[in-house]
Amino acid sequence: MKKRKLKSWVIIVFSILCLIGILVATSKIIMWKLATEKNENIKEEIEDKIEIIQEKGQEDKFIIDFKSLKEQNPDTIAYIKVNNTNINYIVVKGKDNSYYLTHNFSKKYNVAGWIFADYHNKLEDTDKNIVIYGHDIKNGSMFGTLKKVLNKEWYENEDNRNIILVTETKTYYYEVFSTYAIEPELYYINTEFNDNEFSEFIKKIKKRSIYDYGTEVSEDDQVLTLSSCLNDGTRRVVLHAKLVKTLTTNESN
Repeated sequence: MKKRKLKSWVIIVFSILCLIGILVATSKIIMWKLATEKNENIKEEIEDKIEIIQEKGQEDKFIIDFKSLKEQNPDTIAYIKVNNTNINYIVVKGKDNSYYLTHNFSKKYNVAGWIFADYHNKLEDTDKNIVIYGHDIKNGSMFGTLKKVLNKEWYENEDNRNIILVTETKTYYYEVFSTYAIEPELYYINTEFNDNEFSEFIKKIKKRSIYDYGTEVSEDDQVLTLSSCLNDGTRRVVLHAKLVKTLTTNESN
């Protein structure tokens, strides 16, 4: 009789634990769904501040209403577009690298966060490595499609290698030279370099690439780095591109 009672209690406890687990998992799914929906609504609301003029045979022109965007969020610093991904977002920069992991463009708590630059970066043409982060969201928002750069099909399309970063005063054109997945580390997000360190940095991150982009990079170049979690939960997907051209706002707009 005692064994039966013990067995019954074990079954009850196990059932309760399973139910709790299901409820927790369900609540997390709902929380992420609501968070991503909120961010998509924000993205749609501010899209009228972004105008892309496409003319055949010419480079796209980007007209960004930074004044209005900064009135909504003073942390606004840029706009970024990566071909053949869903990455076309306004970029912000906080006082640390934690805030925008859990806050969106409206500065409201949101587990999906927003696209943000490393707080060490100045974006005044003095940075050797500009680093931009975003969450890997399952619905493809934020940096959810950055992992496409690991696919051979993405690599083989040369148009995908061009990245645009637009600030209030300049439009920067970058060319991808390295893409890879790696365990979490601090090396590739380094923003400050002493003598000869940047040269070694370039060699190392280029050697890591899973594809040979055939792009020459030297210590005189400036680099853009994009980073996000990979969906396996343990690694990071990383893209590096070098600056190839800069136009002022008047020239690009």
